[in-house]
Formats: sequence, structure tokens, C-alpha cells
Amino acid sequence: MSNITFTMLKPDGISNGYTGAILDKIVQAGFKIKAMKYTRLTPETAGQFYAIHSARPFYKDLVSYMSSGPIVAAILEKDNAVESFRKLIGATDPSKAEKGTIRQLYAKSIEANAVHGSDSDENAAIEGSFFFSMLERF
Repeated sequence: MSNITFTMLKPDGISNGYTGAILDKIVQAGFKIKAMKYTRLTPETAGQFYAIHSARPFYKDLVSYMSSGPIVAAILEKDNAVESFRKLIGATDPSKAEKGTIRQLYAKSIEANAVHGSDSDENAAIEGSFFFSMLERF
């Protein structure tokens, strides 16, 4: 169990004007933002980030969506960070997400679900390293 996790505010969360509200919800939940970057993925970088899904039927649509607009990548710190953050963001399907979670409040669909959260300590390290070099580590 680690005290670090990775998140990415997705293009729909940014384009719908929810960046500040989502970041505020994260901070109000007790997370410290240790690193943050506002950027835009190219189709190539989105493809690299989601390479684990390359054989799945939704891969091309995912890459297209994730490169359709800016994102905010961030490293977050809190005790039991991965599990705590997964609870804060809610179910992938916003119609099934608990009341008050980020996805219930700000997501439109399973595909446009406002925010990504790492699903394990190992993936948090891998995903965080994709956007932030070891020299930038906390």
C-alpha cells in the first residue's frame, strides 16, 4: 500500500469547465498535489499510455478521445492513496457511481468519465512515470 497515486483529468472534464471543481474536490478529500501538468496527448502518446489495451476493440476510440483535447496529469499523495482515490472518483459508469463522487458529479458516460485513477500501486508508479520524470519525483 502506497501513499502515492496518479490521476488524469480527461478531455471531457476539461472542455466542460470542471477542472477547478475536480481539483478542489481532490484537495478537499485530503489529497496533496505533488506534481501537476496541463498538456495535450498526441495520438502517439495516447497510444503509448494505453498500450495495455491495444488488442481491445475500444482502443482506437480511446486513443482518439484522449488526444481530442487537453488533459491534466497529476501525482497525488494521501495515506492509502490508490484505494482512497478510486473511492473518490466512483464507478467508471457515472450512472452507477455513488452520490457525490467525481464521476457521478462531472462525467457524462462510461467513455467520457471525466477522470482517470490508477487501479494499483504498481500502475500508479508506471502511469505517473509516463508524465513525470524521476527527477521531478517528490
